[in-house]
Amino acid sequence: MTNSKILIAYYSRKGQNYVGGSIVNLPVGNTEVIATKIQELTGNDLFEIDTIKPYPTDYTETTNVAMDEKRGNARPELTATVDNMDSYDVIYLGYPNWWGTFPMAVFTFLESYNFSGKTIIPFCTHEGSGLGNSESDIKKLCPNAKVLPCLAIRGSSVGRANNEISNWITNNLKQQ
Repeated sequence: MTNSKILIAYYSRKGQNYVGGSIVNLPVGNTEVIATKIQELTGNDLFEIDTIKPYPTDYTETTNVAMDEKRGNARPELTATVDNMDSYDVIYLGYPNWWGTFPMAVFTFLESYNFSGKTIIPFCTHEGSGLGNSESDIKKLCPNAKVLPCLAIRGSSVGRANNEISNWITNNLKQQ
């Protein structure tokens, strides 16, 4: 798939975040940092998954809302759609690990399009919880897509992950 059209879609939280054992204020969310690095390395299109209803500014309040959404199997409404999703063959999909999987907004995103025949390459940020169930959740939601190995990076390490991201992209290019 050397001539594949590629989209980098991601959900990221800026502002108060848990990083390295403390609550810190991030001007750019950790997942967005990785998505931007992927774009810089590949030159592909970037799409931010975002909700119409914003999460609370306070980190702890956001975690409570996120848990309530997960318990209720919520599908938050998104601010935008990818108009030409059919033209993309490969989707890098980025998200933070929230309560063992990706935010419910990413469920909304994945259920909004037909990923049959597409390749999904997930990347995840976390602070010690790794991928959780996110890979298996993607495979359940997109059973007719090829899902390549996920890159999981600690949020506190995103600034130092250039080589890891570059090597992961190179390895995925070989598998497409």
